[in-house]
Amino acid sequence: MAEKIGFIGLGIMGKPMARNLMEAGYEITVYNRSREKVDELAEEGAEAAGSPREVAEQSDVVITMLPDSPEVREIVAGEDGVFEGIKEGSLLIDMSTISPVVTEELAADAGKKGVGMLDAPVSGGETGAIDGALSIMVGGSEEDFERARPIFDVLGQTVVRVGEAGAGQVVKACNQIVVALVIEAVSEALVLGSKAGVDPEKIIEVLSGGLAGSKVMEAKKSFFLEHDFEPGFRVELHHKDLGIALAAGREYGVALPVTALVSQMLEALKAKGCGDRDHSAILTLIEDLAQHRIGEGS
Repeated sequence: MAEKIGFIGLGIMGKPMARNLMEAGYEITVYNRSREKVDELAEEGAEAAGSPREVAEQSDVVITMLPDSPEVREIVAGEDGVFEGIKEGSLLIDMSTISPVVTEELAADAGKKGVGMLDAPVSGGETGAIDGALSIMVGGSEEDFERARPIFDVLGQTVVRVGEAGAGQVVKACNQIVVALVIEAVSEALVLGSKAGVDPEKIIEVLSGGLAGSKVMEAKKSFFLEHDFEPGFRVELHHKDLGIALAAGREYGVALPVTALVSQMLEALKAKGCGDRDHSAILTLIEDLAQHRIGEGS
């Protein structure tokens, strides 16, 4: 019999992920602070819960998909939280992107309750969540990973256990460094080429066929060319993620100089009121510096 799943956090990523699990035949109990999304999935067959504790009481596996470390700590370990309702032998899967240190603390607390915990952050954005094509990087025990594997296979195409508790979050930080730096590099290339009189669409076409090609550029092509920065993945969230990466760099003694620079660029976008835009809006900062909007001639 398939395990009963509780899903907490129905945002841009969480809602389609929960929906995919429902469509795969799992019995789902959902909770979200804004009730509208809970009611939407309840109409499709999910069980609505009034608190994280209630989710945990009704579930064998609890999944959290939340914005940051404080929210995860509160939902999991706070008053009326998951730990107050979760049963011994259950499994907690945090698919948020948070601090590895917080992950390790929560995993230790879960263990004291006889509960397994996996940190399983994802990459792939809203499209990957909708299509069930996420990349999932998992930290935790091999036994818990194998237990969760059927669930992960519904949600993602690339599923890899990368180590023990916290390792998933470390790899996600690595992922976010690469994504941010590629977006910034592509932005520079497009503004340079466009201001010199080359069609930006042709630039992307050529770059995509060579060593410079990347999934990031492919996924963000329309954002760049159409200047449509509806997220996607929000600037404010990527800025948060780079903060996690920089903190990890300090923890492990690794200098991340270009990551720090791009983090400041995201900070500048937030200061301009663009924190809710897609992270590809980094392009607009380069355009401002060059006094040129791509595609408008030299």
